[in-house]
Amino acid sequence: MHIRGDHAELVVGGRLDVRSAADARLALHRAVDAGDGDLVLDLKDLDSWDATGLGVIMGTHRRAGRCGRRLVLRDVPPRMQRVLVATRLHRILTIAP
Repeated sequence: MHIRGDHAELVVGGRLDVRSAADARLALHRAVDAGDGDLVLDLKDLDSWDATGLGVIMGTHRRAGRCGRRLVLRDVPPRMQRVLVATRLHRILTIAP
């Protein structure tokens, strides 16, 4: 898993799973804390995520809300989009086309 970018836009790639969750959580929370306005996560390079990775995304969403920010997911791969719909998280998360 790799995350690159700044406090306004991050590109997440590789696998967001139990092995990478701690590093991802730290990087995403730092980005939330360091900026203001929308935090965009570009997921076009993300290969897969598991329940732990999805939990990291939801935790970042909650933290952003507490900081007065909004987490926006962009370019969500179709497989992961289906997971968001199946879990009804697409109703909670902001997903840009």
